[in-house]
Amino acid sequence: MNADATPSRNLLPFIALTLGLTWIAPVPLSAQADAEDDPFFGITTEGELVEGLFPIRATGVTTAPIVDAADAYLATLTPEQTAKTRFDLDSDEWRHWSNIPVNNLDRRGLPFREMTEEQREAALALVRSGLSARGFEQARDIMRIDGYLADFLDNHEGYGEDLYFIDIFGEPSTTEPWGWQLDGHHLVVNFFVLGDQIVMSPNFWGSEPVFVETGEYAGIEVLQEEQDRGLELMRALRPEQRRLATIETEKTRNSIRSAAFRDNLELEHQGIQADQLDADQQEQLLDVIGTYVGAMRDDHASVRMEEVRAHFDDTHFAWIGEVGEEALFYYRIQSPVILIEFDHTVPVSLREVEGDGPSRNHIHIFVRTPNGNDYGKDLLRQHYEQHAGDPSHQH
Repeated sequence: MNADATPSRNLLPFIALTLGLTWIAPVPLSAQADAEDDPFFGITTEGELVEGLFPIRATGVTTAPIVDAADAYLATLTPEQTAKTRFDLDSDEWRHWSNIPVNNLDRRGLPFREMTEEQREAALALVRSGLSARGFEQARDIMRIDGYLADFLDNHEGYGEDLYFIDIFGEPSTTEPWGWQLDGHHLVVNFFVLGDQIVMSPNFWGSEPVFVETGEYAGIEVLQEEQDRGLELMRALRPEQRRLATIETEKTRNSIRSAAFRDNLELEHQGIQADQLDADQQEQLLDVIGTYVGAMRDDHASVRMEEVRAHFDDTHFAWIGEVGEEALFYYRIQSPVILIEFDHTVPVSLREVEGDGPSRNHIHIFVRTPNGNDYGKDLLRQHYEQHAGDPSHQH
């Protein structure tokens, strides 16, 4: 196993800020530099955790296929590769992810670039085991677009279809806690497993461009359903409801709040509350949430949506921007158990082509589990408490 100690990453929040990832209400740079070293607390609305939201329970949905895929992947690795891939369950490496290009971040883990074809297939099978068919295909397309971007920019050190890193935390098991992480530019999946429960967050889904016109991957398009369903919901609101939902009417900058290294963000509720929507609008809001939750494998997505529905009345929908067919916008869906942010983002790699303002050709999405359960931390805390002093559990 790798040691928990990691190299200093104090420059990373500055890099993220420079790239425009935290232009909305940024904390001071000195605080950003230390944020990743703060003990994990979780995203809250007012700095206090809502307790009892994520009990350890039987869901009746097996995680055996995910365990089998992890074991099969690990079986392909050499000892040297295994040492790069495996981390202790409590390692802070969980929190050292980012969506920025690979050469701007000291990533650990094993990149696809250093794998054989057999190993790459096994690694992708692990990712596939945790995602739905649509979720997996979108993840692969994001990776493919990064390969296109590497060729377009002639920068194969920062970008590439094979510049994504796999980490395994703990020992794959159908009863004990463990997890995996996929980390790279515009794609981050954190996947925690405990028994038959999973927590798939924090997740980042993004792309620049969102559509490939030329080359090997011409015709690939990503993140359009998330964009279009959010806009359809906003356009379905009555004028007074739109007024309640709208934070700002102009989209002039990046708006994401829950970016990398913001695990302990305080984020107030804004926008319109779900109980202020009519029945059809509520179903639309649930459909939008389901688009994101549906990135995980279907059976576990159904369990996750049960959590969402249990707290639906306390769900808020907030909007920045206009509502025309080609509008640029940001929206946020926030409840005690889920946080979703969608953003049309300022160009970075294609700034000379797209200009300096937010673009539909650069999209960022973050999906979080507030109140202390990102990375499955609240489930893990409860597991440790249940088995404290148990000699059969070497935690």
